Amino acid sequence: MKISGGRAVVEVLQKENVNKIFGVPGESYLDVLDSLYQHPRIEFISTRHEGGASFMAEGYAKASGKVGVCMATRGPGATNLSIGLHTAQQDSTPLVALIGQVDRPHKNREAFQEIDLAAYFSHLCKWTVEIDRTERIPELLHRAFHIARTGRPGPVLVSLPEDMLTEIAEVKELHSYHICPPEPNDFAIKQAVDEMMKAKRPIIIAGGGVIQSKATTYLIRMAESLQVPVSTAFRRLDAFPNSHPLYAGSLGLSNTPGLVDYVQKADLVVAIGTRFSQITSQDYTLIGENTRLIHVDISPDVIGKVYAPFLPVVSDSKVFLQKVLKEIEKSEAPERKNLIKELHEKYMEFSTPKPEYSDDYVDMDGMMYDLVKQLPKDSILTCDAGNFFSWQSRYYRFEEENTFIGPTSGAMGYGLPAAIGAKLSKPEKTVVSFSGDGGFMMTLQEFETAVRYDIPILAIVVNNNMYGTIRMHQEKHHPDRQIATELTNPCFSELAKQFGGYGERVERNAEFLPALERALSSGKPALIEVMTNPEIISANHKKVRHERI
Repeated sequence: MKISGGRAVVEVLQKENVNKIFGVPGESYLDVLDSLYQHPRIEFISTRHEGGASFMAEGYAKASGKVGVCMATRGPGATNLSIGLHTAQQDSTPLVALIGQVDRPHKNREAFQEIDLAAYFSHLCKWTVEIDRTERIPELLHRAFHIARTGRPGPVLVSLPEDMLTEIAEVKELHSYHICPPEPNDFAIKQAVDEMMKAKRPIIIAGGGVIQSKATTYLIRMAESLQVPVSTAFRRLDAFPNSHPLYAGSLGLSNTPGLVDYVQKADLVVAIGTRFSQITSQDYTLIGENTRLIHVDISPDVIGKVYAPFLPVVSDSKVFLQKVLKEIEKSEAPERKNLIKELHEKYMEFSTPKPEYSDDYVDMDGMMYDLVKQLPKDSILTCDAGNFFSWQSRYYRFEEENTFIGPTSGAMGYGLPAAIGAKLSKPEKTVVSFSGDGGFMMTLQEFETAVRYDIPILAIVVNNNMYGTIRMHQEKHHPDRQIATELTNPCFSELAKQFGGYGERVERNAEFLPALERALSSGKPALIEVMTNPEIISANHKKVRHERI
């Protein structure tokens, strides 16, 4: 059939089962917007900044398990969008970014807002492509979705010249396609089982691949059958239920005492669906010389990038675990019982918040004590990057998969827009974002987006009027020589009200729990501003200033 390029794009989006698109409307893709007007099944969520749009799409993809979609105009819009694409790349999140581009005859003349989109984003994305012929839209756009969700998922950027979108052409109808996930061979499964059975000091590291393949149930069964302790990779806190007796804690910036030492001295590490990021691997020092590594990942490119395994297994995490379960018999492993018990007890002690309260400010230990008791267990929590995260990661125990959404890339400004995306995917869930004042100011304008679309998330803003992480590093490396980290802020709770949402400022612990109850029952996008002591920057160091940490 003969249709415009803009309509051809929307037809593909429908076939790919896209329900939400996040973006800032731009003149370079007006024909796509016009075609969306005629297809009300796809909702365009108009955001206040392209960075917020890409974070929303990334959070939506994580919560839904689908490919997230965001849109931006060329030049400034595209570059603003890039932070979310980088986050999706480091987090292995399936994402398709559709970017308007200059007219084809205007290319390479430094036209208005022109950049070479495919080249600019080539190292940030799994694949970049510019569609220069209308009739190829179905072919290349379906391929973009296929690449985004296949293997190690990630972002794909599609550049759409404006005149190509308005052109009428004969377009062949194609369909979405999916491939079966890769499977390990029987020999690899038997070898993996043998190694786990005979190891004296083993540990499993569960990463994002476990979450994306919805394999937590199978991981629990395997760990229980073989009696192997489980840790989770950085910001993959929900890959294994945290209260389970086999859970040893998360590998990241705030580790359970003794966990890193245990892993470094382990005789066997079974890494499932993790790329061994710099933070998970403790600056690439995690695996000892005498440790045997079984590395299971859906992408062969990940295996061997950081550590050379003695047994590489290219497989989807769920498929690997299902095959292992068919091979194994229950093992008592009595020699491991004391190790497992000690690891879990240390984690439980480390992760239990204390009811420490203050009348002069909000003590974060006490706040987390109240929050943990109040929130439903299936709540979805998102986060920014910042030192406030040390309280969230240490004291909040995640018991269900797909209940934590955070950027392994360490992107500031992520928490609020990611919560909006997650809530749109799971409207029945309580969704709470955590941010520091520094990160929240980077995307606070998206609170208006939540109000406009009636998306009742709760934003908790931990306000100490500083870039706390950088201040911590300054005081560690350059005591008494702090620079550029002190901030001033508006009253965030009043801003929330001005936007049309619900807002409260909490200045002491006794005020927090009543404020939380009112915010959750308000039915509106809500914000609680928590005023904390700037002298206490981290959950692990109650007195930071003038102290080497």
